[in-house]
Amino acid sequence: MNKDKPTGVSRRHFSKGALITAAVAATTSLLPNLTIAKTTDKPLRIGIIGSGYIGGSVGVLWAQAGHQVFFSSRHPEKLGDLAKKAGPTAKVGYPKEAAKFGEVIFMAVPYHAMPKVGEDLSSLIQGKVVIDCGNPYPSRDGDMAVEALKKGTGIASAEFFPGVRLVRAYNSISYQSIITQAHREGELMAIPVAADDDDALKIASKLIQESGFDPVFVGPLARAREFDNRSALYGKKGTARELREAFGVD
Repeated sequence: MNKDKPTGVSRRHFSKGALITAAVAATTSLLPNLTIAKTTDKPLRIGIIGSGYIGGSVGVLWAQAGHQVFFSSRHPEKLGDLAKKAGPTAKVGYPKEAAKFGEVIFMAVPYHAMPKVGEDLSSLIQGKVVIDCGNPYPSRDGDMAVEALKKGTGIASAEFFPGVRLVRAYNSISYQSIITQAHREGELMAIPVAADDDDALKIASKLIQESGFDPVFVGPLARAREFDNRSALYGKKGTARELREAFGVD
């Protein structure tokens, strides 16, 4: 559901920055100039690894909430408009710079890039909270996506990033919903979350709230498969009450 461009996008095109350019343009043109007050009582340094549709839109919301956000890609020269939208606390640069900067890391890269990103950034993200929103699409990511879906993405992603405190979230919501539904009036839209680490879960849940959504804890990483793409509840829209009922949790 998150807009990782599951069809028709090759690794070659991604490596040339075409996807990044399109994603940044979409994010900066569609994201409203929200007039929300800074909501966080504890600003965090957040490194965004992959500043496309999801990374860009969520990162802007966190920046508007008062966090320091470092947007990154292999083409940081394309991220100036995104940083401007996010405000004066935002920075742009390369993934290693964002990984070093962040107390919390938001992993928002195409799934086929996960093994290499994990290898490249391992020494910089040990012990950190890593929120993973990636979705494996076999049509785009190949056999590794098939294997990830068999294992369950929570388990597969944890294998790519040993030594971090992994949280699965934001993978089952489209970037359009992030843009249009954040901080909506009435009951907030809910986002399913899975994690094994209680402290990481608390941090991620607070960040979800500060981005304008309600977190719904589904269970440990093994249960993240219940909101993997191709699952029955993938992309399920609803309030926290409705999602808790759908997942059978309190």
